Amino acid sequence: MAKSKKENAAAEEATIAAAVTEAASAKSLPAEKAVKAAPVEAVSVPIKPRWDDSKMQSAYANVCNVLGTREEITLLFGTNKAWQAGSDEVGVQLSQRIVLTPYTAKRLSQMMEQGVREYEQRFGEIKLS
Repeated sequence: MAKSKKENAAAEEATIAAAVTEAASAKSLPAEKAVKAAPVEAVSVPIKPRWDDSKMQSAYANVCNVLGTREEITLLFGTNKAWQAGSDEVGVQLSQRIVLTPYTAKRLSQMMEQGVREYEQRFGEIKLS
């Protein structure tokens, strides 16, 4: 008959405890001083990023465009240099291209939506024409 998960975990814990006791004895340490190993389980530990801004550069953009393929999403940032309202053509000086995986682009989209929501709660609705 197959053992249950509890029985397997208990057997594994007993094996680990015996190995720790044996290792402690081999090094002439009292078994009670040996560290008992925890049962082996999958533990999800959140990873905290450490932000390094030592090489960061800032750029201003008042124009953005998005392009995409199956493998990547590209963000183009630039500045509208034409300040004349009567012009038929608008000149945009592109300054930054950011290429993202679709997964990263989706996470960025969600973070941007949350950021705009918080901004509007604090300062009022942003109305686009």
